[in-house]
Amino acid sequence: MFSKIGVVGAGAMGTAISQTICENTEEVLLYAKRAEVTDSLNETHFNKEYFPNVRLEDNIIAINDLNELKDAEIIFLTLPSSVMREVTHELKDIISSDCVLVNTAKGLEKDSQKRMSQVIEEETGRSAVVLSGPNIAAEMVERTFSSASIACKNEEYLEKVERVLSTPRFKVSTSDDVVGVEYCGVVKNVIAISQGICEGMKINDNARFSVFTKTYNETKDLIESFGGNRDTVDDYCGFGDIITASTLNVSRNHTLGVLYGQKIVIDEKASGVLFEGKNTILILKDLCELNNIECATVDFTYDVIIDGVNPKKAFEEFWSKL
Repeated sequence: MFSKIGVVGAGAMGTAISQTICENTEEVLLYAKRAEVTDSLNETHFNKEYFPNVRLEDNIIAINDLNELKDAEIIFLTLPSSVMREVTHELKDIISSDCVLVNTAKGLEKDSQKRMSQVIEEETGRSAVVLSGPNIAAEMVERTFSSASIACKNEEYLEKVERVLSTPRFKVSTSDDVVGVEYCGVVKNVIAISQGICEGMKINDNARFSVFTKTYNETKDLIESFGGNRDTVDDYCGFGDIITASTLNVSRNHTLGVLYGQKIVIDEKASGVLFEGKNTILILKDLCELNNIECATVDFTYDVIIDGVNPKKAFEEFWSKL
């Protein structure tokens, strides 16, 4: 039993992680940036913005000051990739020397094109544990059956995070393939968009899943090219997460693809909705070009989402590469 675990980010995943780990620790400190969110969580034990019908456990305590995490044994970072460097830079002078940081963001830093574990290590000087899997926050918060892959080069860190996450209903697989686990979470964003485009166009199921076969195999090729283990794609972080994001409407990136497949362009600034996959497409396109890697899935999503190519024309080009 741990004494104090921190979770930075009181959104859907941060709340779900808090509910998942609360039985393995005496206290979960859930950080919210807005004071009104903190006050509401502590007064009602409900996250009204995300899960208004799910009461959170009593040992989940909302905080509004990162300094309160100074004694946390493990901190889960449930943040968008765009703010990871800023937050970890602030945390580095607060957290204890043996605190373990866990990244749940499935994205790459826009300017540097680096993975989140690389960003965290640069800012804090320590290895991060990365977590990825078919994690649907709305299910996790209700403590339904779920799973995830975690990876780290530091075996002690890995063992601690496995212990705090593991419950009779939450299964964890461990690995030292940090690159593979992280890139699975990154590439699945693009696959989810590609499948959403096909669904939005009303492409027949036979063709859609023929395309899916191509994208799944390309994921293995990409991860191997970037230095990961292609077999990692068969784990929860790969196959499980790809299927979840590509076939269920809970995925924002899948929804983005559906809309573009219907020729509906989303104004992200106006909607206030962040689509991690859009940033991922841009970065993966650059990485593929820099490393002379051919990836039909990246090309297809880039053509439709970034260049505004007619989805039907882009699909026909994609299909010719199968």
